[in-house]
Amino acid sequence: MFAAIRKAQDHINLETYIIDDGEIGRQFADLLLEQQGRGVQVNVIYDSVGGFNTPKAFFKRLTQGGIEVLEFNPVNPLKVKKQWLVNNRDHRKLLVVDGRIAFLGGINISSVYASGSVARRTGKADGNTVAWRDTHVQIEGPVVGEMQKLFMGTWEKQRGKPLAPKEYFPALKAQGNEIVRAIGSAPDDPYSLIYLTLISAIGNAEKQVYLTNAYFVPDPQLLKSLSDAAARGVDVKLILPSHSDSEIVFHAGRSHYSSLLNAGVKIYERAGPLLHSKSAVIDGVWSTVGSTNLDWRSFLDNDEINAVILGRDFAQKMQGMFATDLARSQAIDLESWERRPLSFRLKEWMARVWGRLL
Repeated sequence: MFAAIRKAQDHINLETYIIDDGEIGRQFADLLLEQQGRGVQVNVIYDSVGGFNTPKAFFKRLTQGGIEVLEFNPVNPLKVKKQWLVNNRDHRKLLVVDGRIAFLGGINISSVYASGSVARRTGKADGNTVAWRDTHVQIEGPVVGEMQKLFMGTWEKQRGKPLAPKEYFPALKAQGNEIVRAIGSAPDDPYSLIYLTLISAIGNAEKQVYLTNAYFVPDPQLLKSLSDAAARGVDVKLILPSHSDSEIVFHAGRSHYSSLLNAGVKIYERAGPLLHSKSAVIDGVWSTVGSTNLDWRSFLDNDEINAVILGRDFAQKMQGMFATDLARSQAIDLESWERRPLSFRLKEWMARVWGRLL
């Protein structure tokens, strides 16, 4: 992303849930300010809750440098000029450069993703913070225009200032052999297209369904889709976290293990860095990477964005990544799971009660 920003000639549009005032966040800020000073228009959307712990001085520095900064659904209702929707959060992670190249996935602007040698050796971004394992993709071609539309649609709905006139939609030629689709969702949509697309893909799977996800609080339909796929002989594997930054979400997800394992679904928990990835690969041809977790909040309350990629070459890379994660994961055995401590069961029951709100 840094390399693409440095090469920008016309504009940079960044939409993110979190932008921390840490080493990585400051590097982003410095680079964006440098490009704005060169005449490249920079527009930034950040979520009010995601950016709650980021000092206002961080964003003030950006605006003073000429960058247009928009706070998504401010937590302070006095700053809102429309209906206050505090539960609607912008969970997207999207960077569009010159309308020609896009990056999206699960990565926020944060130092937890530090990739220095220390992080690789110890699984830590610094002396105290556990590093995170995530997935992001770089995309070029006509679909970038659709991602640009999603960014500009959010800017308009949030009543941002009119964007500076730039070449936001250049002519784009096809790149590569894969078919790529950008799918956005928001609470005011009649339904979550991301959710329906995933359910449809699982429902039509013939050989494999491999899901990697950070926050697993499934609704009944997703549970049924996974169980039905396993019942018809599909190899259904889930890689989920072995620890989480949200204990209640972690235990709510675990509360579904018994029913899934009994249905033939294979579950693995990823060891090491905190798993934050949101990806899937199905039948070696259908893949998705994005910001969407497998929970109620992502499908009903958040603005999210995913890329769906149809192609065997990309799917093969996704399967390789899945295999790497699998090798670093521990299988959850039904017999052993049923012998888990009562304290675990109580936590799971209590967390599940709040599942719809997570």
